[in-house]
Amino acid sequence: MPEGPSIVILKEELALFKGKKVIEATGYAKADLTRLKGKKITAIKSWGKHLLICFKTCTVRIHLLLFGTYRINERKASNPTLRLSFDKDELNFYTCAVKIIDEPPDEVYDWEVDLLSDQWNPDKVLKLLKKVPDMLLCDALLNQDIFAGSGNIIKNEVLFRTHLHPLSKVGKLPLKKKKELIQEARQYSFDFLEWKKAYVLKKHWLAHTRKTCPRCHIPFIKAYLGMTQRRSFFCNNCQILYE
Repeated sequence: MPEGPSIVILKEELALFKGKKVIEATGYAKADLTRLKGKKITAIKSWGKHLLICFKTCTVRIHLLLFGTYRINERKASNPTLRLSFDKDELNFYTCAVKIIDEPPDEVYDWEVDLLSDQWNPDKVLKLLKKVPDMLLCDALLNQDIFAGSGNIIKNEVLFRTHLHPLSKVGKLPLKKKKELIQEARQYSFDFLEWKKAYVLKKHWLAHTRKTCPRCHIPFIKAYLGMTQRRSFFCNNCQILYE
């Protein structure tokens, strides 16, 4: 599943479509695509893992899920979930979730919890964490209402960077560690974005999918933890368990 930084890259790639009029909207998405015909794109935005194609009267929200892909001015052999045709260009999305939102994006999305947003607010994130003292860190870092855009890679790397065990409870962390966790989630998201653009992201992974702890030189633990049951890679020696 693409994480926030990958969606930001997609947003930047699609910037050229701003101001273009949709000649035709087709695909098997369960949405009234006819509403988009003749409409001009006013903005391309992202919030967390959501790509937002904005029009004057509505917004198309696209979530690429686990296996979603897209093509600009080319097609795959399979049928698209959504195809937007323009005068000389074409945009195709495959194996994704598409929804048309009638409300303005600012009324739907909280930009203060989006890790890559200019409006990101660490104080608000801290308040949200304080409301879930019994939540495990491995779940908190995947909670899009707290860390919008964070996914499994960010989760594993941030916990390793901050020396925190994934089964630690949010409420057991000292205030200093909570603030460190919040700041590192933000910082790593921008590192992720930079490395992804340079095609070197995997080279910088310290924990995600790794077998050996680079600090302790002992085997990592691999486990499916928390409510999400997503893969966690961690060191039982240097990542402290707060319980």
